[in-house]
Amino acid sequence: MSYDLVVKNGVVVTAGATYRADIGVRAGKIAAIGQDLGGEQTVDAAGKLVIPGGVDIHVHMQMPLGEEVISSDDFFTGTRAAAFGGTTTIIDFVEPGPEQTLVEGLAARRAEADPKVVIDYGLHMTIGPHEIAKLDQVQAAYGAGCGSFKLYMAYGFRLDDGQLLRALEAIRDAGGQPVIHAENWDVICTLIERHQAAGRTRPHWHPRSRPAALEGEAAGRAIDIANFVGLPLHIFHVSCAEVVERIQAARAAGRPITGETCPQYLFLTWDAYDAPGLAGAFPVCSPPIRDKTHQDALWRALARGDLQMVTTDHCPFTAQTKALGLHDFSQIPGGVPSIEMRLAGVYQGVARGHFSANRWVELCCTAPARLMGLSQKGDIAPGLDADLVLFDPDRRVTLSTAFLHERCDWTPYDGIELQGWPAATISRGEVIVREGEFLGEAGRGRFIARRITPP
Repeated sequence: MSYDLVVKNGVVVTAGATYRADIGVRAGKIAAIGQDLGGEQTVDAAGKLVIPGGVDIHVHMQMPLGEEVISSDDFFTGTRAAAFGGTTTIIDFVEPGPEQTLVEGLAARRAEADPKVVIDYGLHMTIGPHEIAKLDQVQAAYGAGCGSFKLYMAYGFRLDDGQLLRALEAIRDAGGQPVIHAENWDVICTLIERHQAAGRTRPHWHPRSRPAALEGEAAGRAIDIANFVGLPLHIFHVSCAEVVERIQAARAAGRPITGETCPQYLFLTWDAYDAPGLAGAFPVCSPPIRDKTHQDALWRALARGDLQMVTTDHCPFTAQTKALGLHDFSQIPGGVPSIEMRLAGVYQGVARGHFSANRWVELCCTAPARLMGLSQKGDIAPGLDADLVLFDPDRRVTLSTAFLHERCDWTPYDGIELQGWPAATISRGEVIVREGEFLGEAGRGRFIARRITPP
């Protein structure tokens, strides 16, 4: 039997198994896994690991922070960079306007994304203060394909505890999955005011205004409210051991709590904020990058299973935009570019002996797909989308803006050497990146309407 495309001679690695096999693709789906398969097109994977396409459930493309400030990657440049790095599915966000219904906000965001996306995508629905009066629309948003809902405990999107309770109840009743940014905003604002009053305005003070202990407190409070309401909760961008401890304790008690960390917390320390001049502003993100002890704790948490996945919180801003807060750290737009290096970055856990290649696939592909209702993604099995990555475990690369493809004129990972890099990326049976050449096109990605399966 012939196939449209066959990936031959590779070592297939999934979250649960490692074996040698060919993969036959027909009409964008995995049609067969076996030996000596033949097809119209052949991709030779000799010497490569063949893994599911990466799934990044936390990205911010063309995210506006006001009329003059917007994240620098749009849906084309950001998803193209994702494809170069072996990611074939992302989930971004809807932030409805005050006068929009949730479904209208979803339609408007899709209108921005659909003509540009290179890979498949989904959307989280943001519930901020304006949306508390629209909680009766949560069911309609879920029905329109937003299976997950973003809640904030910081910024202008911040919900107080009573609003969190009401939002979580509405999400529970709709069958959705809440995701949360957990920080103690009242403490943060007070500490920022104290630093400013004392003339402490350099980026150095950014992490010192967002204590790890209070990130842990906020995460614990969110977990307790979700437990009271009776639904799962996923905690975004865990930066510190204190949050890991809260997640670990909740899971040990049988609560359906999951957490993620991001490359910036695994590869950088807060010394980056002390770089001279504008460079110290570049890595500002929230929660902040912390000291080496927290970095080590996060790698251990990934290995033990106390954190369930790695995403990016990809939200880059150009150097010119970062400079808006050079003399006041609280005004620096927060976010870093990580979408291209994530898959290879987390592979360093395999190269360093922290965990197996199967665990790597679980962290970057399978666990996020399962959590977010991406039933056709994150694994290699007949009937699933043929999203595949040929990963060269022996290739060594040095990260730089010249090497990476994000639309950003700096990278926080400049000069970092990685072992392993994608040689080819296949999305729904189409080779969209091969040996550093982009073969895809804008608009080929599809919106994925998601339904959440209870744990």
